[in-house]
Amino acid sequence: MAKSIALAADHGGFALKEEVKKHLEEIGVPYRDFGTDSTASVDYPDMALPACDAVVRGECAKALLFCGTGVGISMCANKVRGIRACCCSDSFSCEFTRRHNDANALCMGGRVVGPGLACQLVDLFLNTPFEGGERHERRLAKVKAIEEREAQK
Repeated sequence: MAKSIALAADHGGFALKEEVKKHLEEIGVPYRDFGTDSTASVDYPDMALPACDAVVRGECAKALLFCGTGVGISMCANKVRGIRACCCSDSFSCEFTRRHNDANALCMGGRVVGPGLACQLVDLFLNTPFEGGERHERRLAKVKAIEEREAQK
């Protein structure tokens, strides 16, 4: 069985997360839902952290994260060492953040992206490989060096 995908959302992204869950079930992709389970107000950092930790520990392959805009939860996710989160609402950005940046967390806004587009972006994100190569590897090494520097502070 393939590694599962980590899902997490705050109240603003809850409905979109639920639509994406249905899509993942339809295409046979396993997932772990780290919450939330309703539209009651919760803080996106509390939802993002367990999902991102599962990716960093290797328990989940990637994360799909949702809040009202996708921006707040992506900012939080990018604070987690080893997470490369992207906030996407178009297919070009979604595809190339996988090809060039090896993003491992896709963030979307429930008040920005509709369910149809979200499912298309999820498919792109999950199925687009990292191109690798010297140019992209060099840049990712620099990102990792920044993470390491910041961890020393």
